[in-house]
Amino acid sequence: MKVRRSVRPLRWVAVREVRADVPLLVCLAVLVALLTAVAAAGPGLLDRLAGRALASRLEQEQQVEPGILFSARFEPADSADADAWASDLAEDLLPVTEVIANAAPDALNGGLVHDSTRVELPFLRTVVGAGEAGLGLVYASDAPGRGAYVEGRPPARSGKRVEIAVSTRTRDALKLRLGQKLPLSPGALENVQATAVVVGFFTTDGAGTKSGDAKAASAEGGDRLWHEVPLLAGPSRFPPRSAAGLDWEARALVAPGTVTALQAQAGAVLTVTWGMRLDLDEGTAARFAGDQGQGELQRLLVRYPDDARSVFCGDIADFGGMFCEIGPHPASTLQHSTHLPDALTDFGRQWRQGRVVISFALASLLVVGLLAAAVTALLAVRRSLDAHRLQRARGASATGLALARAVHTAPAVLLGLVAGIAAARSLPGPSPAYGQALLVAGLVWLLLPALTWHALRDRSARTGDGSAPFSAGRRLTAEAVVLLLAAAGVAALRTRGTAAEAGPDPLLAAVPALLGLATVAVLVRCYPLPVRILARMSARRRGVVALIALSRAAKEAPARALALLVLVVTLAGAVFGGFVAGTLAEGRREAAGWQVGADASYLGAQRSPAVAERLAQVRGVRETVSVRQLRVDPTSATSGSRYGIASLVGIDGARLRAAAPHSPAARALDAAGLTGPRSGTGIRVLATGARAGDRLTVTLHGRKMDLRVAGPLPDDVLQDPALGPVRGTTPSRERLLLADNRDLTAIGASDYEGSSLLLYGPHLDVQTLRSLVPRAGHDTAVGELRIRSEEEADAAADGMISVLRAAHTTCTALAVLLALLALVLELLLSAEARGRTTAYLRTLGLGGRATTGLHFLQLLPMVVAAVAGGTALGLTLPALLGPALDLREFTGGPAAPTPHPDLLLTAALGAGLGMLVVVAVGVETWIGRRRGLGAVLRLGRNGD
Repeated sequence: MKVRRSVRPLRWVAVREVRADVPLLVCLAVLVALLTAVAAAGPGLLDRLAGRALASRLEQEQQVEPGILFSARFEPADSADADAWASDLAEDLLPVTEVIANAAPDALNGGLVHDSTRVELPFLRTVVGAGEAGLGLVYASDAPGRGAYVEGRPPARSGKRVEIAVSTRTRDALKLRLGQKLPLSPGALENVQATAVVVGFFTTDGAGTKSGDAKAASAEGGDRLWHEVPLLAGPSRFPPRSAAGLDWEARALVAPGTVTALQAQAGAVLTVTWGMRLDLDEGTAARFAGDQGQGELQRLLVRYPDDARSVFCGDIADFGGMFCEIGPHPASTLQHSTHLPDALTDFGRQWRQGRVVISFALASLLVVGLLAAAVTALLAVRRSLDAHRLQRARGASATGLALARAVHTAPAVLLGLVAGIAAARSLPGPSPAYGQALLVAGLVWLLLPALTWHALRDRSARTGDGSAPFSAGRRLTAEAVVLLLAAAGVAALRTRGTAAEAGPDPLLAAVPALLGLATVAVLVRCYPLPVRILARMSARRRGVVALIALSRAAKEAPARALALLVLVVTLAGAVFGGFVAGTLAEGRREAAGWQVGADASYLGAQRSPAVAERLAQVRGVRETVSVRQLRVDPTSATSGSRYGIASLVGIDGARLRAAAPHSPAARALDAAGLTGPRSGTGIRVLATGARAGDRLTVTLHGRKMDLRVAGPLPDDVLQDPALGPVRGTTPSRERLLLADNRDLTAIGASDYEGSSLLLYGPHLDVQTLRSLVPRAGHDTAVGELRIRSEEEADAAADGMISVLRAAHTTCTALAVLLALLALVLELLLSAEARGRTTAYLRTLGLGGRATTGLHFLQLLPMVVAAVAGGTALGLTLPALLGPALDLREFTGGPAAPTPHPDLLLTAALGAGLGMLVVVAVGVETWIGRRRGLGAVLRLGRNGD
């Protein structure tokens, strides 16, 4: 009976041991599951994020116009005018549309789709209630359906009269009514005499549709049409006494039969345009997001137009002849234009930098997770250390006990590995990286046996003073090795850059850990010094709480290295992400200001002075400034030596000073007196690399012109946004000459290589501006209009920036959770020592408030050091990475973007860490009050 009674307590002891290990096993399984899921899904995650960013970029690039445009010229059919109404142009164009669509590469998985087919007739003159108007007629296959009409109907495809439909804005501006007949007389389209009947009014904003929903009109077509042909949305007014002799310019929708009838009457050659839109889903886009995929997509886009042209009309070169057919119409072969290859090239450069940011976030997350696993293993070793030492005293080996711990934790690690791989497999995309998952799981699994063996090995039993110099020497060696490895890793990353293949870069993954270790090595050496000084200062004051707390904080600094490393890596990663996101957001806005130069700018003003005049008179334009640029190769008038290729930029200095008083260029011209009355001959300039009084000579069309240098050009003028529109469209030159336009009257308008009209006004009428110059980029004859609000909206809607923010925010959130777990476990590790110290002081009469202050002051130096080190490391990471992370690829502009750290995020992280310490101190104080002194102070314990 006695034997049976003794077995039962042994069973309860075994059950208690298993129960005691359950939290450890659960924590280990969760950590393994999370880390293996991140490691296994990392490469696929990068591919999916790249696909999402590419799909978003393609969508954004095609907001202005379809990615690929095909066009063909066609003549009237060989038939009498009376039969022209019988021809259905839409049916004639349909086979060509199918040929173009069917020639799309199969590798795009149906991502290249037909967007629209359009024919625009040159404007005709007519008389409306608001005066004389130039009316252009448009046939568009993507015209809105009947649901977008607030009154009347769309033009009928059958019939023998000219029916037109206009927008409600055009109706109100031109004073039109339903059923009104408009006489059409020759304008840009000659030999036409007809009468048009207004049969419908459509809305371009969805308000007033029969469904009452703005999306109804969009669903039936029209949204893109209004952006690409803005005169359909509303008319534009000519300035008084314009050379065109018109009051208004507008566009109207017509049926395809009207196009052929008026073409036959005028005998004109018209142009039909097919728009093809590249609309890739995220899965397909992910295949083309990498360097190899981008090259393949580039080849597909280059080969596709040739394939479509060959199927349409055979291998016929375009010499201007009508050798092909569109129904009964003689037609030319297909021409094409696309900006997608350039957009892909820009995306490739930017995504290589984006991969650095995301890979760095993933690497930081893995490092923090491994550190949390190390703290978990240390806590497990500490709790079982007494039992293991007893087993060692009874003859067990350290290796055997370590292997036993490995076997004991293997089921939990295996369960976490299976859960992590299952989570990675559940995500769409390529198969998980099983090798990386096994490697991470193996590292986590081996931590506990390795630490157990290290704590129980024979050498750990040595005691005495002789080991102190050896430990100090090993510490110095380890710190030197860490610093050297961190420097070597950063140097290798700056020299080599990042790996181009899919998946995390091993070197990039190692750099966060190495930099964190180097930072901790410096902090552990440095922060105890001021803490000891504070402790000495507190010794002069009454009370022992500050003295004891600060003394122990300085003494235990090396023991806090692991917790410090967790906090430093987490804070550095979060601050780095906020720094990059803030810099990109501000940099994109700065780049938008550089590209536009003002509230709006019109590039090519010298080619279309009439359009520039009309833009200047749009409602909301307060001031206009003309900026012109000329390429010159000056020589010294005294020595004859070359000055170097330079850009001679002329500005309306006085106007710019009034419109933008803070403009560096305007201030420089005004300070040099170049905006005042002209004195003497020659062109007065401010020049880079020259001195006041120097004289230069330039030759233009065989005519020499003298340049008088009034002073050196200030450096800040080179970054003046007012110069951005002209300087951004020409090759970069190292030298710049700045002059006032009043000194450049001898230079003809056609001699300038670039010009822009800057438009200033806080409330510009964007719709009217766009009606004069559409945003569609295929028609460059009228120049390019840039509007700052549109550019900033495009920058804010960039999918790549959103992807970077989402990825880094997710990784940072997970890293913060793991860091909190590691910090709590670290506090548990050191709780026993703090409890003994508190118990000693309680026996001497220490009160509850003093105990709380003791705990707080003991942890405060580590927290302050972690916040300072992590913040400093996060802010210096972009400079340390150097060429591996070039943020200018995202923003553009004349120089690298100005750093903009996320101060709110940094302050929130620091405050959150402080709150965590306060909560931990409060909990530990509460537990200490409930715990008796006998639970802490025991006779026979070493040091008690």
